[in-house]
Amino acid sequence: MKGFSQLGHLGGAARFAASLGLLLVIWIAAAWATDDASVLPQPGTVLQIAIAELMNGEMAHHVGATLQRVVLAFSLAMAIGVVLGALLGLSNRLDRWFGPWVSVFLNVPALVVIVLAYLWIGLNEIAAVVAVAVNKTAMVAVMIREGVRSVDPALAELARAYRFPRMRLLWHIWLPQIWPFLAAAMRNGLAIIWKIVLVVEFLGRGDGVGFQIHLYFQLFETGYVLAYALSFVAVMLVIEYALLVPVERRANEWRRRTRAFA
Repeated sequence: MKGFSQLGHLGGAARFAASLGLLLVIWIAAAWATDDASVLPQPGTVLQIAIAELMNGEMAHHVGATLQRVVLAFSLAMAIGVVLGALLGLSNRLDRWFGPWVSVFLNVPALVVIVLAYLWIGLNEIAAVVAVAVNKTAMVAVMIREGVRSVDPALAELARAYRFPRMRLLWHIWLPQIWPFLAAAMRNGLAIIWKIVLVVEFLGRGDGVGFQIHLYFQLFETGYVLAYALSFVAVMLVIEYALLVPVERRANEWRRRTRAFA
């Protein structure tokens, strides 16, 4: 069984590599068809630019700045969203009063929030992080609210009847049932947050991948735009497949064990 599991993981990795390889072939064909490096350079040209920027330290600096903003905004959005969503899910009265607020923030365009944050707070790091976090907090709150509402009340009542301690109740009854919603909020939130961070940097920061894209957009340097964009895509893919996917897999196994125990 372990061997089959390892083959399955290898098969998934091979399919992922083959999919990216197919995308690379399409890129090469499109670049060859346009025959204009200012419109679409070849992957090798973009790779040379990325290596040169990495060697001179520019790419490391700007990718690091963007990654720091992503981590801060993601942590803030998850912390506030989880608490708010849990409160709304546990209390119908709170949800009737404050649920519409969440709906409003859920539908306000990200660009509007970013511009208002810069106008109200200023062109600084606090405004950048707050703008991104506000955009995603409502989404996290909605998903956690639905997760709390999906908890089987019979299991909760059974745990109370057997006088489960609060931590044991949370660990064995609540978290296993809420976990799919929490995992979805984490993955979707991270996938969207880093894209909004680039917009924030594009509009009003002095460093970061978004700032570099803005700079080279003004200079009509398509190769540099692609180099910086794809560099951060690569970083986020590493984070997702090296950190989030294994954590999600282990957490799902934990969820199955704890539900069986309950």
